Amino acid sequence: MTFGDSSETPSGLTRQRRLAVFCFLMVSMFMATLDNQIVSTALPTIVGEFGAIERFGWIGSAYLLAMSATMPLYGKLGDMFGRKYVMMAAVTIFTLGSLACGMAWSMESLIAARVLQGLGGGGIMVSIFAVNADLFAPRERARYQSFSSLVIMASGSVGPFIGGTLSEAFGWRSIFLVNLPVGILALSGLFLLLPYRRPDRTPKIDVAGAALLALAISCVVLFADAGQVLGGYFSPAGLGLIVLAAVSVGLWIRVERRAAEPIVPLALFRDPTFPLMLLVAMCSGGVAIGMVNYHVLFLQMTTGLSPAHAGLFFIAVTGGIAAGSLSAGRIIEASGRYKPVLLVGITLSVAMLAVLSQLHAGTALWVIAAVLTVQGVAIGLGQQAPIIGVQASAPRRDVGAATGAVTLTRMAGASLAISIYGAIVGASLAGQRGAVAGVEDIARLTPDRIAALPEAARLAIAGIYSGAFTHVYLAAAGIAALGLLAALMLRPVTLAAARPAAAPASAKAEVAPAE
Repeated sequence: MTFGDSSETPSGLTRQRRLAVFCFLMVSMFMATLDNQIVSTALPTIVGEFGAIERFGWIGSAYLLAMSATMPLYGKLGDMFGRKYVMMAAVTIFTLGSLACGMAWSMESLIAARVLQGLGGGGIMVSIFAVNADLFAPRERARYQSFSSLVIMASGSVGPFIGGTLSEAFGWRSIFLVNLPVGILALSGLFLLLPYRRPDRTPKIDVAGAALLALAISCVVLFADAGQVLGGYFSPAGLGLIVLAAVSVGLWIRVERRAAEPIVPLALFRDPTFPLMLLVAMCSGGVAIGMVNYHVLFLQMTTGLSPAHAGLFFIAVTGGIAAGSLSAGRIIEASGRYKPVLLVGITLSVAMLAVLSQLHAGTALWVIAAVLTVQGVAIGLGQQAPIIGVQASAPRRDVGAATGAVTLTRMAGASLAISIYGAIVGASLAGQRGAVAGVEDIARLTPDRIAALPEAARLAIAGIYSGAFTHVYLAAAGIAALGLLAALMLRPVTLAAARPAAAPASAKAEVAPAE
């Protein structure tokens, strides 16, 4: 990656300028993805200052809810008004939300500020991938999206460390206020370097469609976290959310059929690649994002590792994802084919999750590390194809809407999978009350308390958790297998090596016939 090459590209920008814009996009992505990781380490301190521990779960849920609800809207706005100012608006909203979080005076005001942050964070995540579609030809885009994956993984790896360091040195408010200079830097770079290209179309905002879709998404995300924030999945509130979500989806489909500029054009579903990739993205989110915390919990409860030492094993997953993502980007760029790489990645993921389901409490740590590394490689190989696939199959005018839909589906898959895994663990442990002498409730044990128990009790608890995670990993393998089935149904395509100089707004110019 050299900045000295100033030859013109199909996007109309020099290579040097495209790379500079890409760097500022990555700064924005790092800021948005780092936020949740940083916040997790400061939650005990925040609760200690504000109290209201019964509402602390909303600190994370409010951000996820707002981010998910706005993703499709940002994609559509970029299609209608151009991506530059939509992207800048998202960064501005996120930065102002960070300032509001840093100035919060109560738990309620912090939760409201997290909603504002989420409204910007959702736009950042969608707009970045949509801008990449404007900057890079399809094959080249695969390589640069692999760098995007590295940024996401890096934020997950260093987030807890940065959050803990900032909280100890400057107080918990600093974890939000640090976003201000980063946001200003990103805004300055985007304003100066990202060109403004307004599409040649009359903007018509589908207010009703946007509201109904946001309502449906909010219901699904809230239901996924109902066990923590609503008192149970089968509580009246939880069941009411499911009914409301179903009604909202039905009304949304009816509205979108008549809208001049639907938030997610239903015509996208005519190409079988689009719905299949949405299913792949949902399953990918359930495995790649949903399993992260459960890997760490498995290690702590079955091997006796401390939280810090268990966290080190995430390096194995991160390293594998980096290797797989970079390899996938290079292979897709060279061959123009994403389906073979996707199939290899998902197949490998199913196999490794099945292996993890069979690991017992006494398994050697190096074996666990090796399996997690290969699982990381599998995730890296498969995580780029959904975005590349829908962008290639969608008409040029709807690339943003398609990108928003697949990004949202990935997040929804993660939320739903996390609730499934949590329910499995909870049900498994609920049936083991009183199974270990001297331990009343196994689910309330922390690693420190387990370490203080007699050896026989520790081994019994490790065995119980190992049995619970057998079902968790089998469930994850089943989710991955569903994604594999969808991937097998994809038609083989070859991405174009470069964009045509001028293509009709509605032309599907990014897919070349399969060889």
